[in-house]
Amino acid sequence: MTERPTVMAVDVIETMFSLEPLRDRLAAVGQPAHLLELWFTRVLRDGFALAASGGYQPFARLADEALAAVSSGVLTPEERDTVLTGIGELPAHPDVLPALRLAHDSGMRVLALTNGAAATTQALLERARLERYVWRVVSVDEVRRFKPAPEVYHHAVRVGGATPQRTALVAAHAWDVHGAHHAGLATGWVNRAKAPMSEVFAVPDVCTSGLDEAVARLLGRPGPAQARAGVENR
Repeated sequence: MTERPTVMAVDVIETMFSLEPLRDRLAAVGQPAHLLELWFTRVLRDGFALAASGGYQPFARLADEALAAVSSGVLTPEERDTVLTGIGELPAHPDVLPALRLAHDSGMRVLALTNGAAATTQALLERARLERYVWRVVSVDEVRRFKPAPEVYHHAVRVGGATPQRTALVAAHAWDVHGAHHAGLATGWVNRAKAPMSEVFAVPDVCTSGLDEAVARLLGRPGPAQARAGVENR
């Protein structure tokens, strides 16, 4: 990263909003808690496969089909709906508000860049009272390709109105960061899982454990962890 970004695109699911509450919904329809990771991985896999082959289906359909598959077809449409409607009620991670507020107040144009539907994302932002800090929701529905297809990042750059070098993508997913890097964007990886990034992916410009610190470092400021370390080392 050689230039300070003026536009920041932030991934939505897991980067801003936690999927954890869906575990209880899975349990309510008789499914094991570990099915959450299997389901979400299946959704992403199917979206990636369609993008790689030139096809597309919206997130809602992929999510429903994936849930039917990983539950071995035992869930009724109504039970799957019980689980999936929870997506519209996901909570924001605690570091999201300070991160978006810092980006917004620093003059950055903030985009919520999602593989999901724009309406769902907008509702999540409003429910968490974050919408005032987000300039625009950008959905893959607009280009009919799932991230990490390069078309998605190129579209985000056009929407944001800056060059790729002045546009940053921040995400908790290594594959998302890798895709943005190869599209020419600056990148920040939020390591929520506290696990090393695979060496098959491009090294991000910024690696942190929190979204607020990622934003601060992309802005060239010390993040919360750096500030704490500075105090402790005095």
